[in-house]
Amino acid sequence: MQIDIQTRGFNLSRRLEQHIRRKLSNTLAAQSDHITHAQVRLSDINGPRGGVDKCCQLNVKLAGSPSVVVRDVSTSMYAAIDCAAHRISSSLSRRLSRLRSPRRPSRKSRAQIFDKTSFTA
Repeated sequence: MQIDIQTRGFNLSRRLEQHIRRKLSNTLAAQSDHITHAQVRLSDINGPRGGVDKCCQLNVKLAGSPSVVVRDVSTSMYAAIDCAAHRISSSLSRRLSRLRSPRRPSRKSRAQIFDKTSFTA
C-alpha cells in the first residue's frame, strides 16, 4: 500500500511520519488487499494561535470502488491521526462488507402484485 503524506502550515517531522506509517499499516492491514493508495493531509488550521485546530484528512482509494474520505480535528496532531485512522478502518469495513454481500431486493419487488384482471378463478 502506497502512503502519500502532505502537510500545510508546518514541517513534517520524522517521528510524526513514522507514527503515521505505523498507525495506517497496523489499522488497515486487514483491508490492505483492496486498497490501492492512501493519502494523508495534515494541516494546522490556526497556526501558532493554538486551540482545536490540528486536522488530519485520510483519503483511501479502493480498487474498483469510490474512495473513502475521513476528516478529524483535534488539539493534538497525534490524536487527530489516531482518531481518523480508527474511523477510516470502520468505514472501509462497512464499505467492503456492502460490496461483498448481495443486495436484497426492495420490499416492493418482493411483494406479489395482485392484478385482478389476470386472475381467473
